Amino acid sequence: MMEINLASAFFMGLAGSGHCLAMCGGVASSLQLAQDRQHPLVVAFLYNFGRLLSYAMAGTLVALLGTSFAKQNTTFALGLSYLSGIFMLLVGLYIMRFVGTLNWLEKLGNFVVWQRIVKLNKYILPIDSKKKALAYGALWGWLPCGLVYSALVWSLQASSPLLGALTMVAFALGTFPALIVAGQSAQVLNNFLNHPVTRIILGNLFVWYGLYLIIIASNKLVL
Repeated sequence: MMEINLASAFFMGLAGSGHCLAMCGGVASSLQLAQDRQHPLVVAFLYNFGRLLSYAMAGTLVALLGTSFAKQNTTFALGLSYLSGIFMLLVGLYIMRFVGTLNWLEKLGNFVVWQRIVKLNKYILPIDSKKKALAYGALWGWLPCGLVYSALVWSLQASSPLLGALTMVAFALGTFPALIVAGQSAQVLNNFLNHPVTRIILGNLFVWYGLYLIIIASNKLVL
């Protein structure tokens, strides 16, 4: 089951790459202009690895919180199962762009977290070293994103902090192809992921998976 969850987290990141390109693509592309003698792909990789580290840290924290409460309250654990299914439905609708189901999460994250963290930019810019590229990615890993928050909800019901971290690592790796590859290749991938047919197919997969998670949680409730 753990392998299925990690594969699904990776697929969520891959399917949501079109959204990632819209939010972070400009940042990733700008790193190619960094005043560093290393190859632009090295800088881009360091940025994305920093982002992965932030995701893993967040996954560890929320899983630690989830397991602490779930051990004390089985109703809480069951509620997390339902919540995961509901968020998969929201992710599916979000990817299909039928409704802005996760926009409220991004606005909340921007108000509570991002407005404070983004001030650290002044200590990192300009990106003139590999260390700064890594730090910049770690900072932007906290950018308010509905897909990231949905993956965190999934991590919330992980059986251990390690699995929570691995879930977010798998999600981050799914976004790597779109954000590391620059130029025309990234544009081709962006066009494919944002094509209406692609969005409908990928979105439906998440909707049905969300329904599956809700049915599994309902069976646990009956038992």
